[in-house]
Amino acid sequence: MTFKKLHILALLPVFAVFFSCQEKNKETNSLAKIDQVSYNFHIRPILSDKCFACHGPDANKREADLRLDTEEGAFAALKESPGKFALVSGKIEESEVYHRITSEDPGELMPPPESNLALTENEIALIKKWIEQGAQYEPHWAFTRAEKPVVPEETEWANNEIDQFIYHKLLEKGLDPNPKAEPFELIKRASLDLTGLPPSPEILDRFKDFSGEYTYEDLIDGLLSDPSYGEKLAVLWMDISRYADSYGYQDDNIRTQWPYRDWVIHAFNENLPYDDFITWQLAGDLLPNANKEQILATAFNRNHKYTEEGGVIDEEYRIEYVLDKTNTFSKGILGITMECAQCHDHKYDPFSQKDYYEFFAFFNNTPEKGYEGDVSVSKPAKTPILWMDHEDLSGIMDFINYQDTSKLSVSVMGELEGEEKRTTYILDRGVYDAPSLPVSASTPSSILEFPEDLEANRLGLAKWTVNRDNPLTARVFVNLIWQEIFGTGIVKSAGDFGMQGDLPSHPELLDWLAVDFMENGWDIKRLLKQILSSATYQQSAEITKEHLAVDPENIYLARAPRLRLTAENIQDLVLASSGLLHQELGGPSVKPYQPEGVWEAASSGRGVLATYVQDTGKSLYRRGLYNFIKLTVPPPKAIIFDASNRDQCEVGRGRTNTPLQALVMLNDPMVLEASRVLAMNLGTQFNEDSEAIEHAFKRILCREMKPEEQDLLEAYFEDQLERFENNKDQIKPTLEVGEYPIDPSQETARNAALMQVIVSLYNLEETITKI
Repeated sequence: MTFKKLHILALLPVFAVFFSCQEKNKETNSLAKIDQVSYNFHIRPILSDKCFACHGPDANKREADLRLDTEEGAFAALKESPGKFALVSGKIEESEVYHRITSEDPGELMPPPESNLALTENEIALIKKWIEQGAQYEPHWAFTRAEKPVVPEETEWANNEIDQFIYHKLLEKGLDPNPKAEPFELIKRASLDLTGLPPSPEILDRFKDFSGEYTYEDLIDGLLSDPSYGEKLAVLWMDISRYADSYGYQDDNIRTQWPYRDWVIHAFNENLPYDDFITWQLAGDLLPNANKEQILATAFNRNHKYTEEGGVIDEEYRIEYVLDKTNTFSKGILGITMECAQCHDHKYDPFSQKDYYEFFAFFNNTPEKGYEGDVSVSKPAKTPILWMDHEDLSGIMDFINYQDTSKLSVSVMGELEGEEKRTTYILDRGVYDAPSLPVSASTPSSILEFPEDLEANRLGLAKWTVNRDNPLTARVFVNLIWQEIFGTGIVKSAGDFGMQGDLPSHPELLDWLAVDFMENGWDIKRLLKQILSSATYQQSAEITKEHLAVDPENIYLARAPRLRLTAENIQDLVLASSGLLHQELGGPSVKPYQPEGVWEAASSGRGVLATYVQDTGKSLYRRGLYNFIKLTVPPPKAIIFDASNRDQCEVGRGRTNTPLQALVMLNDPMVLEASRVLAMNLGTQFNEDSEAIEHAFKRILCREMKPEEQDLLEAYFEDQLERFENNKDQIKPTLEVGEYPIDPSQETARNAALMQVIVSLYNLEETITKI
């Protein structure tokens, strides 16, 4: 071994000690900044992670009959140690919790070594300080009524209240907000956020730097009134409502729930208040004199999977469907992990198994069946069914895009009454054939008591959900909208506002937005305009060394986020910028280009979806929202770009960065066809190659080219032009991609070279990134 290697090995322990000391110093400094230790923000996350599994809400798993999740349980005398207490307010020496977490005896240490859990020195110090300060418990922040906090002082930077909260937090963290983004960046950003489409060159030229006739506010108002707005926001709701075009399970045959998607688009475009939006979906059929539009909205509850496999047990699957409805409601609308209480009391949140089945009872009286026959007798909708005829579709349902003359059918909700009404039981271990105690429809008291004057059905549940005192509904929705715009919610765990969820980065702002949202009629467009009008939103996305050092994840928003577009919006951008997009609102799902054999490889061979039959014509150029989703084989391109497989309710998508994504952008027929069509159109429109390249750049990247970019692209064009002129046999195979008609006279070396330039533009990170 060389002296150099020996020297390095000798230094390793020194480095280890150095970095260990650095970490300890950071923890000590962090603790020193905390004057008053908060149970909600400092202690509960520690106890939830390290203690509640054995000393929390789940009575069946509780050790030593000790509860640390409630004040009463934590301060009670220890049954196994008479005269001793887990916590004694202000007295460390008398608090057994402190002795156990600092013990050097493995038999006494908590958490026990075999749990593979351990407290850090900083966590122990926090608990010690909390006990010394009185060990004061607080109700979980998300389960307390939202109240409007005092807005921090105005600053020159702030445009509205959002900025005042953000700026106050930036000051705490020693950060300064970024300068305002360039006008072209704001135009593209707002357009992508509100419509999911890139701005056209005409829009960019019309608004320019906002100094002329058209202002930034005009831009926002125009985008909110564009029908594409409803399509953009519908993508989020399709994930939440687990929308798909097939039933799932083995045979996975076709269903017709797409009129529900048309309704969601329509509701967002009409700016239906969110409280009505939720009420109609939960209980539109139970409203007084309910019309067919309100009944159609209840298809939200029926988007789950259905089995058409022979030999199944009807009741087993009916129970599965009710469980899915319960879990979708609790996660998508209330932001809680209620499903954890299906088999036993929740281990972390104050929800018992009884609470779960009381929730379940609201959905347990729909006259649906677990099984209606196998795939040989499959129908596009399951009982109960809403039928819509030509009169409906030309009247109250005229927003549904249906060109056929036959009746439409959709699976919706209904309610059993009188003697037909089912009794709901707690299911032992969640098993369908193990009923135990009967329960009535109700809601967890830890969230909000169910008022006695409300109907004990889904309509009563809807009224409870949008009650001003409900602490979750408005908070969860404004957080989802924040997540849509900034990539991460104020609460990062958008589907878990419970004990194991993330704490809000800006709790006062979240509460202010939630209350303001309710006070202003649950107006979704107003909420989005508030956010887009803020100085926070309008910042540059430039990243500095200070940002990376203090806030690498951009939690405190000293800069605008850089977010890769969703799978649907990447498709939309490519089609729109190339001029191929067919902007037809609503209608049945379409089957675009897809690799051969994908469906067939996973098919049972039965049903109309056994083989993939690609659409033709305009249907190939619809927005990504309308792509056909087969549950057992979701669209591969969408999955590669992190779309939901729609198997269950999802409230957020990850953003990965993989080689497969690059391969899709380089080889996908849609991208290549769009590049070819745009190249041929620009080749005809412009005689000068440089003008054609300049226009392509502006259409795709939504800004003017820089001189160095122009030099690079023109050099690449000349290189490709020479290649095709010297290899004319490569022109035809290069251009003949996709089904869009091609004029043989346009099969030129110039168009092929221009196509390659455009393909390279579509493959730039900036193109598919919101900056």
